[in-house]
Amino acid sequence: MVDLIETSCADFAAALASDAPVPGGGSAAALAGALSAALGAMAARLSLRHKKTEEERAPLEEDVQIAEALRQRLLSLVDGDAAGFEPLSRAYSLPKEDPEREQKLRAASLAACAAPLELLRCCGETAELLAGLRERVSLMLLSDVGSAAALCRGALESAAMNVWVNTRSLKGDAEAEALKAETRRILDRALPLNGAVTAAVRERLEN
Repeated sequence: MVDLIETSCADFAAALASDAPVPGGGSAAALAGALSAALGAMAARLSLRHKKTEEERAPLEEDVQIAEALRQRLLSLVDGDAAGFEPLSRAYSLPKEDPEREQKLRAASLAACAAPLELLRCCGETAELLAGLRERVSLMLLSDVGSAAALCRGALESAAMNVWVNTRSLKGDAEAEALKAETRRILDRALPLNGAVTAAVRERLEN
């Protein structure tokens, strides 16, 4: 399989638009999440140019480190999500009379949740980062923080959809239910943070 994060933006978009099942929504969401973290890192770095005291600089320097770590984790999930899909696709193609089909499908479905769930966790951390960063960046960089929050929201919702679609055949399965419960917890925490950032940025810029 092609290393997606090493392709150009144009080639990635072309692959996404093709009739191939991968890359799909999960890989696109991971890239959106990585771009969200990258915008956060940029806003923090540029704001540091205008901060003179250690008290002002220290939180922004920490923001840069956190954002960079998240960016790298999220980029790895662009390929991670695509890799998780292939075993699931093979499991769905097994003959229905195969006595091991149900067991293999369950295992592949749960394994396919690993990348979107990690994406959710990373984006939850990114949402936390951006909520604090909004208070610290220079005014001219507020739109970048707002854009980062909007991208983060899209990545969160897309990742959640991937968890739900991968567990749809496992109703009543304890492990699948635990994954869905964690998904809901992350969304319940992160989406309001994203919304508060974008709303605050909009109000500040419009007025």
